[in-house]
Amino acid sequence: MMNLRAVAIALVLALLAIFAMLNWVPFTTPTPLTLGFTDVNAPLGLIMLVVTGGLSALFLIYILFQQAGVIMESRRFAKELKAQRELADQAEASRFTELRGFLEAELRRIEAQSSALGRETSARVEQLEQRLLQQLGESTRSLSAYVGEVDDKLDRAFPRTS
Repeated sequence: MMNLRAVAIALVLALLAIFAMLNWVPFTTPTPLTLGFTDVNAPLGLIMLVVTGGLSALFLIYILFQQAGVIMESRRFAKELKAQRELADQAEASRFTELRGFLEAELRRIEAQSSALGRETSARVEQLEQRLLQQLGESTRSLSAYVGEVDDKLDRAFPRTS
C-alpha cells in the first residue's frame, strides 16, 4: 500500500503533466532568453519542464541509493543479531552442561556419604537432594529469564527484517 507521501508526489506529478498538456502551445513558444553572455530564442516552458523532469529523476536515483543502503545495513544488523543469539545459546548450553556435571558429582558424593552413614542420614540426604533439585529448578528458570530479557532487548534494538 502506498503511503501518503508517495500518493502526494504522484498527484503533483500528474497535475504537472496535465498542466503541460493543456498549455503545450505556450510551453513550446520561443521566448528571448539571456544566458549571461548571449541571448537566444528558446521555449522557456519546455526548458523548465525538462529541468523539473531531470530533478525528479535525480531525486528518484538518490532515494533508490538511500533505500539500498538501508536494506544492506539492516541485513548486516540481522546477521550480527543472529550471531549474538547463537553465542548466547551456546553460553546457556555450556552453563547447563556445567551445572548438570556439578550436580551429578554432588549427588554421587552425597550418595557415597549416605551409604557410609547408613539409614540415619538417608532422610537428610533426600532432603538435601530435594533442596538441590529445587535450587536447580530456580537457577534454570532465572537463567532462562535472563536469556529471554537479553533476547527481547536485542529484538528491540535490532528489529528483524523479512
